[in-house]
Amino acid sequence: MQERTILHCDLNNFFASVSLLSNQTVKDLPVAVCGSEEERHGIVLAKNEIAKSFGVKTAETVREAKQKCPELVILAPDYNQYRKYSIAARKIYERYTDLIEPFGIDECWLDVSGSELLFGSGEEIAQRIRKEIKRELGITVSVGVSFNKVFAKLGSDLKKPDAVTVISRENFKEKIWGLAVENLLFVGKSTAKKLSDNGVFTIGDLTLLSDTSINRLLGKNGVSLKKYALGEDDAPVVPWGEDDIPKSIGRSITPRSDIKTREQVWKIYLELAEDISHQLRKKGLYAGGITVHTRTTSLAVKETSRSFSGGINSALLIAQKGIELFDECYKWNLPLRSVGLRVINLKDDSIAIQQDMFGESLSSEKIEKIEESIESVRKKFGTDSIKRGRIIEKGE
Repeated sequence: MQERTILHCDLNNFFASVSLLSNQTVKDLPVAVCGSEEERHGIVLAKNEIAKSFGVKTAETVREAKQKCPELVILAPDYNQYRKYSIAARKIYERYTDLIEPFGIDECWLDVSGSELLFGSGEEIAQRIRKEIKRELGITVSVGVSFNKVFAKLGSDLKKPDAVTVISRENFKEKIWGLAVENLLFVGKSTAKKLSDNGVFTIGDLTLLSDTSINRLLGKNGVSLKKYALGEDDAPVVPWGEDDIPKSIGRSITPRSDIKTREQVWKIYLELAEDISHQLRKKGLYAGGITVHTRTTSLAVKETSRSFSGGINSALLIAQKGIELFDECYKWNLPLRSVGLRVINLKDDSIAIQQDMFGESLSSEKIEKIEESIESVRKKFGTDSIKRGRIIEKGE
């Protein structure tokens, strides 16, 4: 079987880089793209390398960022431009393959296995893409080249900005096994802490655990992480089109005892939203609406739906939208036998904007990083454990 050649393209500091294209007078200054500065909860969505050197971080408040860097230049986000440049980058990728899988607005996997006879090796194709992005779009991209998706993603993270990194079957042990285990895709902070507490600090350490030990430590997904570390990821690059988009994704639960309080509903929604969010992110989809399902102890069933502008795939925001709608439609005449949550109006729209709890805009990529620890807990316990409620109780 022919060895696959997978690229992972990550547009560097995407929001800040695109915003600076139309603000050249501040390109040599510390710059951050932020929500409304007048709003009390305005936050940093992206920053350039200069601002980063001052310690400015994504998702912190504008006030916190300016305490670190008083000269910080604040730019408003321009989502139309982000969409334009995301599409333009994809057009460049399409010169080399039609097997393109989005991973947020600024990242894509490409399978170029069938393109090497025309364009050269994976590294040569990556270099061509890097140069064309820079010359034609005026921004930079880091590209990881490998024989699977996990290592290609890791490669694009290893060297930034404007770089190509090759992780081959021959060099991957030397190149990545000495890296901290959290560098591996799907290893979030909670999983990394659990591993370090048990003496697993590097990606190489992970490979030394027996399947029995890692299953006991992390659940069934731990064995998958070990396979990734061993280079055994065989997941295909899956292009997404309109015909592939499901109409909705939902989950429901019937607990052992009746649901009698709003707090119980909120905890359940958080649990259900974790799984829904995971499915959305895995498919590169965003929700444009929510449906809540209730069934009372008298077995009366009711479903209420609401659409909203933009799109979300964040577990926290899905749960928040759900509880807001629940509060409006359920009056607690009777306890509940079961509740459900479903996202609707799904779309393959990587520029869909998510609203945080205070009304500020966040990119899906940034929210995903904020929720990385929550996702890693779900990875640790497995899909079914999300229905037991323990995760949320531990997180409080």
